[in-house]
Amino acid sequence: MKISTKGIYALEIITDLAMHTGDGALESIGSIARRRGLSVKYSERLIKELKEQGLVVSIRGAHGGYCLGRDAGEITVREVLQAEEGELAPVECLTKETDCGIDCNTCATREIWSQIWQIILDTAQEVTIGDIIEKSKNLR
Repeated sequence: MKISTKGIYALEIITDLAMHTGDGALESIGSIARRRGLSVKYSERLIKELKEQGLVVSIRGAHGGYCLGRDAGEITVREVLQAEEGELAPVECLTKETDCGIDCNTCATREIWSQIWQIILDTAQEVTIGDIIEKSKNLR
């Protein structure tokens, strides 16, 4: 399994929002993109997916912008990654029928892939955006 730049940058964007919003404060895509070194166009596409999942909220108007849809401590890394990446399975046969030529019921490696996938999902579910913010504070 490889997390694409979509997943990596979405995590950066939502972390940035957590760091720079709160108490009614909003952020523009331009500000987020500038701080994170991303293009505004790409950031807009990523934020759209995050909005659709309810992880980010947008407010229109002259003083509008973006903020988190929930508290940073309630948003998991898994939610963010799945909003952009979809399923995080390391091999396709864990989520859909494949035509690899091996019967899934007798595949010697499928169970190992399943165990690896579960560890990844569990870890991504345990870590919240709030946890990332705390780590960031400790690193400074």
